[in-house]
Amino acid sequence: MAKAIYDNIQEEVLALKRERRAVLVAHNYQIGEIQEAADFVGDSLNLARWARKSDAEVVVFCGVHFMAETASILSPEKKILVPDLEAGCSLADMIRPEDVRRWKIEHPRGVVVAYVNTSAVVKAEADYCCTSANAEKVVRAIPEDREIFFIPDFYLGSYVKAKTGRENLYLWRGYCPSHVLIQTEEIRRLRSEHPRAEFIMHPECGCLTKSIQFADQVLSTEGMIRYAKESPSEEFIVATETGVLYRMRKDNPSKRFYPASEQAHCNYMKMNTLEKVVESLENLQYEVRVPKEIAERALQPIERMIAIS
Repeated sequence: MAKAIYDNIQEEVLALKRERRAVLVAHNYQIGEIQEAADFVGDSLNLARWARKSDAEVVVFCGVHFMAETASILSPEKKILVPDLEAGCSLADMIRPEDVRRWKIEHPRGVVVAYVNTSAVVKAEADYCCTSANAEKVVRAIPEDREIFFIPDFYLGSYVKAKTGRENLYLWRGYCPSHVLIQTEEIRRLRSEHPRAEFIMHPECGCLTKSIQFADQVLSTEGMIRYAKESPSEEFIVATETGVLYRMRKDNPSKRFYPASEQAHCNYMKMNTLEKVVESLENLQYEVRVPKEIAERALQPIERMIAIS
């Protein structure tokens, strides 16, 4: 985008936010222009929690659909908008509420732990939610004699199962298409080319079981961003969706960051643009509102997670 146009559209977004009493929040995987225009940048749950505390009447949520749903659940009095209704999540779509209900019938004393990367209707069937940062802590808080159904990410669930030693933790075989593109052979090559670089990876990575032996740290997106600031290292190989590199490089201009895979690119995340943000603010489109009955049920596992964390 040409700089003059970029500056003008940033000014337009700022003026529209004032006019609409709105805030703009952006996920760590969003394009740089949107991160620059945002009032807050973070992971999905922190975005929803920040929006909840804001006194804004309107929240434009630049992420994917399930994230806006979580914001609606936590802030039912606010108007939650997304710039593009088609910005969904393949991982969230891999589990349905009927899949959860079926498991609960077969395991009447079982406990369902739903990763926040799930739809509101799936969260409504869960007992607890979790993030990649607190999944282990949530699982450890559940009595050891209770069976656990961990949904929907198989790789995050596998990591938690290994860390906790819970043999009665059952995994749904969902996955993030962007993270499964990160492969062990590429990581070996990068480690050879950059021997001084620390290797930090997200637990959603499809190469987790083979590549964890190389990892200096396994972290959530926020954990990666924080670690990159605090570490004395000057180079990092980063195994997650490539959008996070924008914030890392901005926060640490003297350090170097290498994507574990240039292909780890979420097309859904990149559907949001500043032009669409302008349209969303001008027309107050497209609103995401979770029905009250679903929202009330989905809020319970979210609040249980927050209480543990």
